[in-house]
Amino acid sequence: MTIQILILVLVFLVVAGLIFGAAAWYNQRAELQDRVRQMAQQDSEVDQDLTNEAGAVWQAKEAKVAAPMASLSSPKEGWETSALRIRFIQAGLRDPSWPVIFFAAKTVLAIALPGLFLLYQTLVSRHSTLGGNTVLMFLLLFAAIGYYAPNALLSTVTRRRQRDLQDALPDALDLMTVCVEAGLGLDAAMNRTAGEIGLRSKPLAEELNLVALELRAGVRREQAMHNFALRTGVDDIAAFVSMIVQSDRFGTNIADALRVQADTMRVQRQLRAEETAAKIPVKLLFPLIFFIFP
Repeated sequence: MTIQILILVLVFLVVAGLIFGAAAWYNQRAELQDRVRQMAQQDSEVDQDLTNEAGAVWQAKEAKVAAPMASLSSPKEGWETSALRIRFIQAGLRDPSWPVIFFAAKTVLAIALPGLFLLYQTLVSRHSTLGGNTVLMFLLLFAAIGYYAPNALLSTVTRRRQRDLQDALPDALDLMTVCVEAGLGLDAAMNRTAGEIGLRSKPLAEELNLVALELRAGVRREQAMHNFALRTGVDDIAAFVSMIVQSDRFGTNIADALRVQADTMRVQRQLRAEETAAKIPVKLLFPLIFFIFP
């Protein structure tokens, strides 16, 4: 009986030792994997910073090369107060080299597209039945397309960024409400929200960081918020800015105002989604008629 108990105790100790050893090995391996993951994340951040720096240098070189072409279509004066400069800001293209590349692209495309069409027309002139007026009309058409294509691309980039800002704003207001109710001031709440909302929307995090930088530089909150609305061009952000300004003037509870504003914008986001879904059958009608039914 004593030998049997001793054997059972030994078996228990061996099994328990194996279990604890496997658990310790697994925990050590998990810690090692976490450490490797953290190092890989740090390396990726460093690589991303180096890539952004290299891209900025390459972009500056491109702008330097494209400067002579850009001077042919760029405005001679009034650029600082022009609507096109505001569109660049709303698109998030704040580097000084972007306008140079933009105007250079307008000049090059306005010359290259008619040139390619003229070259094609010269090569197939024997088999072409186009008259001189038709060729001239196509040349003017391709020149207009090349000149206004960068404008269309800039408008597309601006709309996508504004849609991203508009969709992420209710979530940012929820975070801001939680921070204000936890005892933070509005400026600190916006700074905290800028650090957290980056996982949801990087453009909104960048804009809130710019607001925080302006406030640190001594700009009045009202002016900083108006600059925020001007940089984005989003109606919901303009309404949010108006609410903040009115709350500061009349001394209302900022947490309640943020909560009401967040609920209103969330309802508007839901209505926009329902409107987009309602347009799908109409948009599918023409492909069905012209491509699927035949």
